[in-house]
Amino acid sequence: EFVADKHRNQRRKDQARTPYINHPLAVARVLAEEGGVKDAEILAAAVLHDTLEDTRATLKELQKAFGRRVASMVAEVTDDKTLPKQVRKQRQIDHGPRKSKGAALIKVADKICNLRDLGSHRQRTGR
Repeated sequence: EFVADKHRNQRRKDQARTPYINHPLAVARVLAEEGGVKDAEILAAAVLHDTLEDTRATLKELQKAFGRRVASMVAEVTDDKTLPKQVRKQRQIDHGPRKSKGAALIKVADKICNLRDLGSHRQRTGR
């Protein structure tokens, strides 16, 4: 409910402009169903993974609602959008080896979902 509310007016960049909430739910599904992740805090952080980056949610708000561990994993996978894109991508590479297990799993599942979305788009459009 928290995530759906925070992303309520957002849409994916796909041609159908699907509701954004589908993406964090897909990331959690990949972890649970394909990755066999059963840790409820990792799955919660997966659903929340874009809230700091793409909404007005704050770290304190996440800590209060979901606990320190969940909020910490979300913070670990959050890009600082005040930085240029190339710097953000380089930071992902530099910080990747030091991520917690949960944050690393979330980041990989996020990339899988984004690649699948890109592949689906290319199949539909031929581009």
